[in-house]
Amino acid sequence: MNKFFQKITNWERWNFYVLYFPIGPVWLWYCLRSWSFWFFSSSNPTITFGGFEGEGKKEMYDQLPPHLVPRTIYIMHDWPFPEVKKKIAAAGFTFPFIVKPDIGMKGILFRKIDNEEQLKKYHDRIPVEYIVQDLVELPVEVSVFYFRFPWEQKGVVSGFIDKELLQVKGDGRATLKELIQKHPRAGFRMEEMEHRHGHRFNRVIPEGETFYLSYAGNHNRGAHFTNLHKEIDEDLHRVFDGLSHYTDKFYYGRYDIKTTSVEDLKKGKNFLILEFNGCGAEPNHIYDCDMSIGKAYATILLHWKTLYKISRYNHRNGTPYWSFTKGWNYLRDARKHFNMLEKYD
Repeated sequence: MNKFFQKITNWERWNFYVLYFPIGPVWLWYCLRSWSFWFFSSSNPTITFGGFEGEGKKEMYDQLPPHLVPRTIYIMHDWPFPEVKKKIAAAGFTFPFIVKPDIGMKGILFRKIDNEEQLKKYHDRIPVEYIVQDLVELPVEVSVFYFRFPWEQKGVVSGFIDKELLQVKGDGRATLKELIQKHPRAGFRMEEMEHRHGHRFNRVIPEGETFYLSYAGNHNRGAHFTNLHKEIDEDLHRVFDGLSHYTDKFYYGRYDIKTTSVEDLKKGKNFLILEFNGCGAEPNHIYDCDMSIGKAYATILLHWKTLYKISRYNHRNGTPYWSFTKGWNYLRDARKHFNMLEKYD
């Protein structure tokens, strides 16, 4: 009952639709003002649907300087496994590495692969094209939310957070299951934890050993965020202005990054971009940063207003909104795709 009460009273644990329902009319107002349900589709002209949903990793990585993206190859799910091994070896990969669907979201089917047995199990199970990517072991993981109005040369870093993956630390006595049950976030995810780690539940984790429950650094997978807004300065803006101008068509979205340190990131060195999300990106700096629900709503609404302004400008300057039918069919197919992936996760 205590956990149920915490889930009800802590807005960060609310269902997505429950959280966004009170401000939904504002989104509808922007649709009406634009005469388009898909007003956001013109926000990032070089990304399908503005990057709202359903775009592939390859499409997103193509927006970035190649040296800032981890080494990545693409694998078809219906290739014979010997061919998969040959392609991975030819690209120079060794265990461990990361696998994830080319078109995915919320960390679905994101896995760290430690050996050939795990790879074969993943390949035999996944129903879609996926990527093999270097496991980036730089010590600091951050998210940066950035937007730039098309008529301006400089943009705004509106959110900057440090991310800690969902993990437990052993004490030499408690089993993994007991550590998860006591964890302030993992304890709310017992069904998911049993699905992923049930075969290890009775294992006693040695004292001081860190056991990662998920390698996906997002709120949906239980990562913990720390607000770094005091670190936002001119140096950080300079780095992301440069990235925005790389294609000169990226105006709104979020970077998920690993780096050696915040200081190095500000100098534009020693970092890699793990994910790159367009107009569908949530300003995730609202989470785990002691925000009231009112301030969280104010932050979301500020970003929606910015998205509307960028999209409207691009539309008036030659980037058309998607038609209702095109957008509807695209979202329908994307939802079918993600629902299918969830069954295999």
